[in-house]
Order: sequence, then structure tokens, then C-alpha cells
Amino acid sequence: MRGPLIISGILLLGACSVEPGSQQWCANKKAQPKSEWIRSDAAMHARHCLFDSTTVGSKEWCKDSWEKPKGEWTAKDTASYARYCVM
Repeated sequence: MRGPLIISGILLLGACSVEPGSQQWCANKKAQPKSEWIRSDAAMHARHCLFDSTTVGSKEWCKDSWEKPKGEWTAKDTASYARYCVM
């Protein structure tokens, strides 16, 4: 009973922000001039947006996450999976 409530709470809290590395974040960064990027933006873009398997919420990312042992999931992994792969 508590599991769905916790997941719902996490989703509601994170619904207003775009998660770095998500498909929407990658699209926003592509549209933004690179001169406005900070160093962490460039590193995050290279890590998550250049390869579909690491873009948070992509089909490959959801598949890879599902195959990852659930004992290794962090709270952020769980929230991201629920937000992008279940909803």
C-alpha cells in the first residue's frame, strides 16, 4: 500500500522540473546556444544525449533499467523509471 503512495509522491514532486539527461532536457539543450551551456551541461549532454541507451526515459534506458537488479536501484532510479517508463 505504501509503495504506490511513495511513487505517486515522488512523481508529483518531480513533475514540475525537467530531469537532466531526460529526452526533454536533451531537446532543450539542443535548442539552446552552446555558448550558454555550463561545463556540467556539456558533460551531461555527452553522457546522456548522444547515445539513446543512456537517455533517461528512452526505450533502451527503460529496458536496461528493467534488467538491472532491483536491489541496485536508487530512489532516483525508481522515480525516473516510474515517471518515464510506467506513466
